[in-house]
Amino acid sequence: MNRWIIGARPRTLPAAVVPVAIGAGAALDVTVGGVDLTVVWWRVALALLVSLALQIGVNYANDYSDGVRGTDDIRVGPQRLVASGLASAVSVKRAAFIAFGVAAVAGLAIAVSTSLWLLAVGVAAIAAGWFYTGGPKPYGYLGLGEVFVFVFFGLVATAGTTFVAIERITPLSIALGAAAGSLACALLVINNLRDIPTDRDVGKRTLAVRFGDRRTRWFYVALVVAAFVLVGVAALDRPTVLLGLAVVPLAISPSRIVLSGVVGPHLIAVLAGTGRLQLAFGAAVTLGLAL
Repeated sequence: MNRWIIGARPRTLPAAVVPVAIGAGAALDVTVGGVDLTVVWWRVALALLVSLALQIGVNYANDYSDGVRGTDDIRVGPQRLVASGLASAVSVKRAAFIAFGVAAVAGLAIAVSTSLWLLAVGVAAIAAGWFYTGGPKPYGYLGLGEVFVFVFFGLVATAGTTFVAIERITPLSIALGAAAGSLACALLVINNLRDIPTDRDVGKRTLAVRFGDRRTRWFYVALVVAAFVLVGVAALDRPTVLLGLAVVPLAISPSRIVLSGVVGPHLIAVLAGTGRLQLAFGAAVTLGLAL
């Protein structure tokens, strides 16, 4: 069982939890025509299940696709199931489909109770998750992975949660969705920065490979800064969201390490630090929204 926990990549799960928490917070105290909209919490719970299942499904799909291609044979980071032989390619592929299936069922329940157009969003999210590294021309190998993460684990997850909670998409949820997406992208950027040498050797043209080492490091810092700038934008609507700025100190150490030029295993600590920043950011912003 431990190997499947490893394959699910628990350190990436904040990317699934944070936007849902923020989206739920953005749904609080929304008034339309002088009437306060009521948050439907069971739908928020299902949105969290969808987000977690999609993240886990993407992780297993990535493990499978990179494993069968051989691009994970030489790794600096944590072990992958297929590449290391901890699990067969068939079983990892099955795990990915099971996770996507859970997301689909939960998403269907949400769509039936709100709007059926969400079915199209769900199909797009699952397809994007699979073709990130799967299929004949995976877009993750073309430098488009950050676009997927920003859209689906930022804008869609956050504004989508607000919608399923109160059946409205608000400017606040979009601004904060962009903030959540920026930090989710920062996680991916660090992962790809660490893997530049091995990805380049196997022809995996991630955005980090295309940008090169130095520009990727500054891109990481820009994404982190953007998240806090967007909190300032969101504060024009809900001033208490400025509580999110309290976690700025947690961004200093990872940014410093990245700009110091360290490579390989030394960047794993930055992944952990960025994950902590993401969680703390989500908690602070959500609390600010709830005040």
